Amino acid sequence: MQPVKIVGAGPGDIDLITVRGLKAVQHADVILYDRLINQELLTEAKTGAELIYCGKQPGNHVMQQEEINNLLCSLARAGKAVTRLKGGDPFVFGRGGEEAQALSSRSIPFEIVPGITSGVAAPAYAGIPVTHRDYSSSVTFITGVRDLKDEAYWHHLTQSAETLCIYMGVAKLSRICETLIRHGKDQHTPAALIQWGTTSHQKTITGTLKDISEGAACIEQPAMIVIGEVVKLRQELQWFEHMPVKAVVG
Repeated sequence: MQPVKIVGAGPGDIDLITVRGLKAVQHADVILYDRLINQELLTEAKTGAELIYCGKQPGNHVMQQEEINNLLCSLARAGKAVTRLKGGDPFVFGRGGEEAQALSSRSIPFEIVPGITSGVAAPAYAGIPVTHRDYSSSVTFITGVRDLKDEAYWHHLTQSAETLCIYMGVAKLSRICETLIRHGKDQHTPAALIQWGTTSHQKTITGTLKDISEGAACIEQPAMIVIGEVVKLRQELQWFEHMPVKAVVG
């Protein structure tokens, strides 16, 4: 039985998949892929490879997670070379850990191929380093689906996070900002919203905790929220917008 490859496709730009990840796509008999991968990656599949869409949108799951888990196992047991292609990194809010557990519990071998997560890549393409010796020595990744009524969690987060990167949080942005301010975060803390980071559809707006949610209406999902003093560096370090149009891919 061949190991199932759980592969991070990267944040959007097709060139940001790893060499090992690309080989896993090229050699697979079956590819189960998510909504946020760059669709051009599927053109790298070998002739005859089966492509199965497992995309998930808020409130609209083509496949439930348990169904995906079962399919991975059945395909592997059938002797197929299976690649599970996931946006970003499979172990960073990608449910790759759950899929690996499902395989492990049934004694099916697997391999994890890390990918570049959007929590690092989107800020980098926006000219925002998530750590910087003069501004931040730590970064915290969270999801916006976290319960905003968990007061202990948000209080701890507010007191400890220097740079905060929030996935899947645009719909709750105003409430997230209010919660952080209520627990002691300065309302003037710099903040940024980055839509479709690393792709030709990338768009970035900046502001502060007090007013960043006002710009959310003009931002498409998926988008990354970045909060912290490092956002100030965008004014000096933004580079992506200055690239020639023909050089922008993804």
